[in-house]
Amino acid sequence: MSNNDSDSFRDMNGKEKIVTVLAIALLIIFAVGFVIGLYFFGIAGVFQLLGVQYTSIWALVIFVVSYFLLGIIAELFFKVFYKLTVRKITGKAQRFFIRIGFESTSNWLVLFTVDEFMNSITISFQTELIIALLLGVLECVLDKEDDKKEMEKMEGYADQ
Repeated sequence: MSNNDSDSFRDMNGKEKIVTVLAIALLIIFAVGFVIGLYFFGIAGVFQLLGVQYTSIWALVIFVVSYFLLGIIAELFFKVFYKLTVRKITGKAQRFFIRIGFESTSNWLVLFTVDEFMNSITISFQTELIIALLLGVLECVLDKEDDKKEMEKMEGYADQ
């Protein structure tokens, strides 16, 4: 790495540093906002299809943000349990269905928790299960690259 690359931020004046930091912060805010927006419209659509009642649009916004934040925490724990469970499993189908199980359970737990704490949204148990299973399958299907890398790593260890 050249010396110019590592000193480029240091060489900026105060105004350039502020603009750079603000641009990076705005980029992060837009990226997180985009992801939360996808969750919002996706959950709003699923709620509409399944007949879930909520009192206002703000209740739905609070639900989605709470689901998103709690989901990040739950994902960390469930990902560890998933990795420990499938360490010795080499079958792709088995790993896929185990992952769907973990993802669906994680999603249901988060949905149930957020639903119980919010009085402004009412979701029946069956609807929670349907949404959790749907989200679990979607997460597994859309996150196929992570599974491919993991399988290649497992095959590399098996060759050694």
